[in-house]
Amino acid sequence: MALRSHSQHSTIAVVFDFDDTLMPDSTTRLLQEHGIDIEKFWKKDVKNLVSSGFDPPLAYLNLLLENIGSGKPLGNLTSKDLKKFGAKLDRHFYPGIPEVFVDLKKMVRQFKNISIEFYVISGGLQDIIEGSRIIKKHFSGVYACRLAGEKNGGAIKSIMRCGTFTEKTRFLFEINKGLDPATTQKNPHLVNSLIPENERPIPFQNMIYIGDGYTDIPCFSLIQKNGGTAFGVFNPEEEGSAKRAFLDFLKTKRVISMHAPKYGKKDDLGALLRTAVATIGAGIALNREKASKEY
Repeated sequence: MALRSHSQHSTIAVVFDFDDTLMPDSTTRLLQEHGIDIEKFWKKDVKNLVSSGFDPPLAYLNLLLENIGSGKPLGNLTSKDLKKFGAKLDRHFYPGIPEVFVDLKKMVRQFKNISIEFYVISGGLQDIIEGSRIIKKHFSGVYACRLAGEKNGGAIKSIMRCGTFTEKTRFLFEINKGLDPATTQKNPHLVNSLIPENERPIPFQNMIYIGDGYTDIPCFSLIQKNGGTAFGVFNPEEEGSAKRAFLDFLKTKRVISMHAPKYGKKDDLGALLRTAVATIGAGIALNREKASKEY
């Protein structure tokens, strides 16, 4: 089994959803750049498929495929094209990014033999996310929807992986068990490997999860129930967003708090994220000291 190298229980993992958490929806921007009516795409076409029984991520992915091909809006779109598109989006990250990643790494270095890793778990397109230079520089793994061409390097023809509601929790377990993302892409059954709780390199209590939508709810619940920390993101300028944040996330205690997606030191979310990481780091150090004295 391919395991990533970690010191036992000494790694903090900060896991982000991508679209509308780290930047405005990247798939919508892709559609807009190719002249596709996004109102019709999301509010009519996707909605109709969901009403007929499609899982929401599969609904949009299938509609995406319908727009790929010669003479169609997305043309002969390839995985390489998506990565090039993702590289252009770095200027669209929300305020405080990438500085927050630099700050958190510096903060954790104050603790002896404790490290921090960043991950994306998203229902968006993995090739777009991995095309970002910021993601390449700061993140240890990306788990998202994967598309494939009919042949290597050819136009996209099929869905390889879909980031559905509960599929996202599978990715959390992969992080928890220290499994290498590149290996589990080829052998997804590895996540079912029996690894005792006390031997898993990144316990859930060492994790922070940040997301904005309904697809994040299973991850919020898994993290919170196992001692981790979950923060919700909402857009205060979007009509109905604050009400949804309160009724669906705060009132049901799925997250600790909800915030605008701003990650600077003086922003609510940015400050709380820094405090949460410092608290986890101090807790790991304290537990380590207690264990050494007991031994």
